[in-house]
Amino acid sequence: MRVDIQEKLRLALGSVKDHASIGKAMIHNHHDGFSDIEIAVLRATGHDNCPVDDQHMHEILFLVSNSPGSIPFLAERISRRLCKTRDRMVALKTLVLIHRLLRGGNRSFEKQLRGAHVSGHLQMSTRCFTKNPDPSVCFLHKYAAYLEERMGWLINQAGKLEPVMPKGLEFRYYEEKSIGMVFRKLPKCQLLLDRVLDCSPLDILPSDNLAQAAMSNTLKESFQLCLTLCEGVAALVNMFFDLTRPARALACDILKRASQQSQKLHDLYENSKRIIENKNLEYPSVQIITMEHVMALEQCLPCSQNLQRPAISHGSVFYKTTGDSAAHVLGCLSKSTKTQVATAAKEGKMNENNNNDISSSSSTLFSCALETKISMVWVVFDEDDPNQSQGSVTSILI
Repeated sequence: MRVDIQEKLRLALGSVKDHASIGKAMIHNHHDGFSDIEIAVLRATGHDNCPVDDQHMHEILFLVSNSPGSIPFLAERISRRLCKTRDRMVALKTLVLIHRLLRGGNRSFEKQLRGAHVSGHLQMSTRCFTKNPDPSVCFLHKYAAYLEERMGWLINQAGKLEPVMPKGLEFRYYEEKSIGMVFRKLPKCQLLLDRVLDCSPLDILPSDNLAQAAMSNTLKESFQLCLTLCEGVAALVNMFFDLTRPARALACDILKRASQQSQKLHDLYENSKRIIENKNLEYPSVQIITMEHVMALEQCLPCSQNLQRPAISHGSVFYKTTGDSAAHVLGCLSKSTKTQVATAAKEGKMNENNNNDISSSSSTLFSCALETKISMVWVVFDEDDPNQSQGSVTSILI
């Protein structure tokens, strides 16, 4: 009963604050015509318990598209709303709005919003909640950290997430493109996956619809990261014995981290299936990477200098390997991994026979198949209410 009274009091005071803020924005009437954008932000992040309304998000996108130079103003007003509030629901709605705008805008808007974040106009600080031990506040901090890292990623024309790479990265050989993908893209993928793993569904109450919607949106993007991790690990294993010794050491570090993440990702999805009430989520297959085979690869490092000879001109990181033992280990580790990723990318699901081989054979990098299906669809943000079943689905272009 006491909790209900406190909640009603919070909503009543919050409604008064929202009306006062909107009235102040109307009276201020910015000379540059941006007052409508501020009002739309305030309405989208009100003190009520309702999810972020699509109408408010589309209104913001419409106003920004018709007001050149307004994105820095939008970023400042969102940051101001987040930094000044002491209400957890308002802070979480503001973060969800940022996430939705990243997904809902076109590539030009996404690029400009990322630029506003780099320049400091868009800030996602939740320091004002640091003294609160509430688990829901812990999720708020972790979700903000995820969005901070998410700002370094974009959605390509195929609807897939990919990291923003610095301009001017040119590769002289086809193999160097592969090495760039592994040693540049894969660590970024693992860093974003770490932020996903921090967002534990155990900190979310079943009645907290807003937090459930935020976690659902995060999970949807993690499905793409899971596939990217699987492809990157397969590429890394296939090229392992074509790398120099320092590159092999770095590859082993990446594989060790991937081994830990695969287990944690499996646990995250299992907990999310029980807690997150969103039936639209199609969880991918998570293959647990065994540490035994990573350690077997690491044992090849001391003798690698005897197996190498230069194969490409000055500045290359590649060499050719000789010796039956190297070829044997490479064949054992890469065969099933390569087949698995190719099948997941082209057909969108795992072959049951390959799954049986993976779980029973010691000649694969993966210990067992925990699922039998990888989703081949990318689900665009649906309604924030996780109980609703509407949403648009588009095929992934591999």
